[in-house]
Amino acid sequence: MNDFQFGLSALDSIIVAAYLIGTMALGLWLGRKTKGTDDFFLAGRSMIWPFIGLSLFASNISSQTLIGLSSDAYRTGISVFAYEWMAAIILLVFAMFFLPLLLRSRVYTMPEFLAKRYDGRARVYLSALTLFLNIVVDTAAALYAGALVLQMVFPGIPLWQSIAFLALFAGIYTMAGGLAAVIYTDAIQAVLLLIGSTVIAVVAYNAIGGWDALTAAVPQEKLSLVRPLGDDGVPWLGLITGVPILGFYYWATNQTIVQRQLAAKSLAHGQWGAVFAGALKLIPLFIMVLPGSFAIILYPELEDPNRVFPLLMFDLLPAGLLGLTLAGFIAAIMSAIDSALNSASTLVTMDFIKPNRPNMTDAGLVRAGRITMILFMVFAMVWAPQIGQFGSLFQYLQTMFSYLVPPVVALFLVGVFWRGANKKGAFASILVGFGLGSSLFVLIVIQGIFSLHFLYVALAIFLACAVTIIVVSLMTGCNAPHEAERIEALCWSPSVRDAQRAEAATRPLWQRFTFQASLVLLAIAALLVAFW
Repeated sequence: MNDFQFGLSALDSIIVAAYLIGTMALGLWLGRKTKGTDDFFLAGRSMIWPFIGLSLFASNISSQTLIGLSSDAYRTGISVFAYEWMAAIILLVFAMFFLPLLLRSRVYTMPEFLAKRYDGRARVYLSALTLFLNIVVDTAAALYAGALVLQMVFPGIPLWQSIAFLALFAGIYTMAGGLAAVIYTDAIQAVLLLIGSTVIAVVAYNAIGGWDALTAAVPQEKLSLVRPLGDDGVPWLGLITGVPILGFYYWATNQTIVQRQLAAKSLAHGQWGAVFAGALKLIPLFIMVLPGSFAIILYPELEDPNRVFPLLMFDLLPAGLLGLTLAGFIAAIMSAIDSALNSASTLVTMDFIKPNRPNMTDAGLVRAGRITMILFMVFAMVWAPQIGQFGSLFQYLQTMFSYLVPPVVALFLVGVFWRGANKKGAFASILVGFGLGSSLFVLIVIQGIFSLHFLYVALAIFLACAVTIIVVSLMTGCNAPHEAERIEALCWSPSVRDAQRAEAATRPLWQRFTFQASLVLLAIAALLVAFW
């Protein structure tokens, strides 16, 4: 099975070409409407909830996630779905407690919010870290995963040429249309992705002979969402400690994701978009994770688990359906690349260029953002081939996050829920987090002196950073009186809660965020009971 030959029929090629041409045309057309920084970086702050929800889903379910979910399900079991259902919970928490503060502050970036809450040092730290993760992790991983699939179809094309094609294609329409192009093309891509993945799941399910055949052939532990402490995938202690930390960074502080909700027309649309995305995040169990379990029966001796999703796609689907599904897969690649490039350009322009050149015109800032995209696109193209040295794509992603992002989570959580956190405590936490994360990465990943699951690493670094913020802030005194009023608007308070309740009371029950969120939480509980 490892020498399976991949190929496209004429009909499949036409469908994929039509998708590519349509996406490019839409991005270029939207570029004609981009007039200023609000338009380019935040889609005019006028985005409504369906597009926000679909864009959040498409930006996250990228090519490396598609490949990673199915390959990890094949290798270790469906417990990898923990990252998906936990994401739904975190989206709801973010929309309830953080989004009101962000929209009220009118920030362009998450580092800008940290600058308001603490000082410029926190802003520079988060901007630099997010840029590194966006380009070295997110964009490069998406390019690498996409290029692997293209190589299966066109084995004569070198890996670097496939990477270059994907980067240039996504980069052109993103540079033209800004965030609006990203969100609207993401909405189309999300629909294609859902259709294509559903088709694969149904065909593979029928091919194995149904659920009874699956449970008879696959060990029970590989069909369980909650795993024991010694599990290689997601042990239960890591599930309730490390997974929320990594998820909070990605869904509540990562510019690539949060930028969609910063573009919301109103708080209600931002919250509804989060609920919609949270509901969509529960679907991958059935259309992306379980197909990896089906593959255990269909391809029992597969040497490279990263080939599971492409193999299911090319082996099981007839002409026409293959083209539609491949278009969905390419859509996932495009969504990850365009999202990361747009957020990276926003960070550089708004966190570095604008503060140092406050008199630069909107046109100049947009031009600087487009130039930034080009530079980062080239860098990601160069770095992407190196990812092959890290083994599993999902392992690469989660390992990088575990050692780098816990300090950011501590800065936001402590800073929003405790007014006493000050800039000295924040800076001390950054130093501790960076030093501890770097040291553990060298000792565990590079030197292999001892072993510790990456989810426990994330927890240890987060706790150290949170304690540092609290202790140093208490030792250096409270915030100055002139800062208290400014900080008050950036922290959660009963008045924020009461304002949301009063606004929600004017709507029918089905339109209230708390009611919608409750339905999502009930769905999560049902899945955990069913697949415990």
